[in-house]
Amino acid sequence: MQVLTRLSGGPLLVWTLVVQLVLRGSGVHATDGTKSCKLLSESESERKVLSRLEPLAQKNFTVDIKIAEESYTYAFQLCGDAGGAPGAGVIQVDHKKTENKVTVIGLYNSTQAIGGSDWVMLSYRNGDKYDNHCNKESRKAIIMIFCNQKVDMGPLEVVLEDRERDQDCFYLFELDSSAVCPPLDSQLSTGSIILIIGVCLLAVYLIGGFLYMRLIVGAKGMEQFPNYAFWVEVGNMSADGCDFVCRSRNREEASAYRGAPTEPMEEEPEERDDHLLPM
Repeated sequence: MQVLTRLSGGPLLVWTLVVQLVLRGSGVHATDGTKSCKLLSESESERKVLSRLEPLAQKNFTVDIKIAEESYTYAFQLCGDAGGAPGAGVIQVDHKKTENKVTVIGLYNSTQAIGGSDWVMLSYRNGDKYDNHCNKESRKAIIMIFCNQKVDMGPLEVVLEDRERDQDCFYLFELDSSAVCPPLDSQLSTGSIILIIGVCLLAVYLIGGFLYMRLIVGAKGMEQFPNYAFWVEVGNMSADGCDFVCRSRNREEASAYRGAPTEPMEEEPEERDDHLLPM
């Protein structure tokens, strides 16, 4: 309110301030995606894991929780200023305090990334120090991102805050996203693909040939079938081949329906009865 009062005489400055506040609150900044994250130990493997999370870069995730009379809001941003806090990857806002106290849980310039086939574990270290727990060491956030093909970016969930130990205390969060899912392999085998291509070619041949024979040649009836004479001959030859291979009767035996013998009949000598006539 004090800033706006001072700039009431300069409309241009007021609009500039408003635009900056909107960009700050929405987490929109000129970035290089996951390249904004600084790894504690720069390595190609960790940088490759971070690159899998590129679709989530510069997206704000928030979650509200209530524990008894306490109320908190957690904000997470991948390689960006969570909740507008400079350098903070994860923050906690305590609503019980009159001024909504902001606690930085982890910084994205102290990042670690470990990945599996369908999950990524992201760690932000060097947050604000504990007041009375964990030997007053710096806070640390661990974000587990699991594969879920059904959602691009799921809601952020707070799993626990483990601070009942002397060291290595941490906040654990979970998030579902399709960004960490492995690429889906084709479910079709080579044989299935060949079969589909063959069916498509056959359909083109039949439909195209039918239209050509009917519209161009002017064929009617069965003659509209493309290469009708050829396929009839193929069918006859196939039937003959099947009959030759599969029939069980003697091939030299005469057909039952034929009346004539297989061998030519010898001519019988003509019997003459002329000698029986009276002289």
